[in-house]
Amino acid sequence: MHNFEKQEITNTNLDTLIKSFSGLADDWMLVTSGTGLTRQEWNTMTAAWGGFGILWNIPVAHVYIRPTRHTLNFTENNDYMTLSFFNPKCEKMKDALKFCGTKSGRDFDKAKETGLKPMMLQTRAIGFEQAETIIVCRKIYTDYIKPECFLDQSIISDKYPLKDFHKFYVCEITALYKAEK
Repeated sequence: MHNFEKQEITNTNLDTLIKSFSGLADDWMLVTSGTGLTRQEWNTMTAAWGGFGILWNIPVAHVYIRPTRHTLNFTENNDYMTLSFFNPKCEKMKDALKFCGTKSGRDFDKAKETGLKPMMLQTRAIGFEQAETIIVCRKIYTDYIKPECFLDQSIISDKYPLKDFHKFYVCEITALYKAEK
């Protein structure tokens, strides 16, 4: 279990976030939202698509969730979500993230099945004790990806054969927690 230190959001910390995100396609993250620590009060899912940047002079994260995902209900009903990053060399965590990306919280207790330990942060958002970095995000803009807006239509047939277009969120980064070493 890690102790976490809340850090100020600065340009240096944003560089750290971008470095975390640069390995996202291979290392993944958990997107988590909810109001409490019992199974019915939160859900998490593995994500490999997303981004960080500055929009409207605000440090932001871009989060994408398919409409079929159980986590979408939680993100829709809460103002905040977290992005949790883990040690990519830890096989146990890699297995936990695989599970959270392939099994639904409707059907499984993800904490029980994976050994993940949810915790309530000072910001009233949910992170995980095993994470190395937790980013707290407040939703500020949302919409669905629209098929008519694709300039490259081949992406639709390649990534959306079921036409289950992601809902995307632009989220203000409100807190950053780093595990104490």
